[in-house]
Amino acid sequence: MNTSTKPVAFIVGASRGLGLAMVAEYASRGWQVIATVRGEASTPLHDLAKHAHELIEIEQLEITDPKQITALRQRLSERHIDLLFVNAGVATRDTEVSALDVSDAEFIQVMTTNVLAPLRVLEAFESLVPNTGTLGVMSSGLGSVADNEHGGWSIYRSSKAALNQLMRSFAAARAGDPRAMLLICPGWVRTDMGGSGADLSIDESIPCVVDTITNATGIPGLRYLDYRGHTVHW
Repeated sequence: MNTSTKPVAFIVGASRGLGLAMVAEYASRGWQVIATVRGEASTPLHDLAKHAHELIEIEQLEITDPKQITALRQRLSERHIDLLFVNAGVATRDTEVSALDVSDAEFIQVMTTNVLAPLRVLEAFESLVPNTGTLGVMSSGLGSVADNEHGGWSIYRSSKAALNQLMRSFAAARAGDPRAMLLICPGWVRTDMGGSGADLSIDESIPCVVDTITNATGIPGLRYLDYRGHTVHW
């Protein structure tokens, strides 16, 4: 058990991209970070941890495997977590694939990874987060039903809308909970998923994401915010 007095962030899905950048940002701000990767292979997260002066702990978790969620929950049972944030997510191989053409298997994979698994993680670990803590999930502006005026990315978009709805139910079932609950839209970021033509670099997005989470901490209830802290239309 870690006995550090530093605040602790638990970031799920951090081997690369936005999750990795969040780990780096929190570590740079002096947080102790528990971060997960899917398998046993070395990742950029492992390289980052080597130079983080023991601020980064790496755990293995495939979030679509309930047994692994249970096992990790048991390993962390004595920990205090100030921020629980689930970043993991996938898109279809063809982001513009239609409902007619997407395979059942790929649709199920996207929905399980982006919708069901994040809420399973929140429900499994929320008891480690105190009343002053924060529960968050990486959503997307594409999950906004109200803002969907141009279509595109229909399967991924629908998964994020479903995630938002499940998170809304999660919060509603905990009416009066003093913890902050957040759906965060990082913006369109140049990552493997976002592509090279995206608007933002990771360095333009993630420090603002962390600032937004920090500013929302201590405000009870669920909020759907972009990386600048602006409310996103449901």
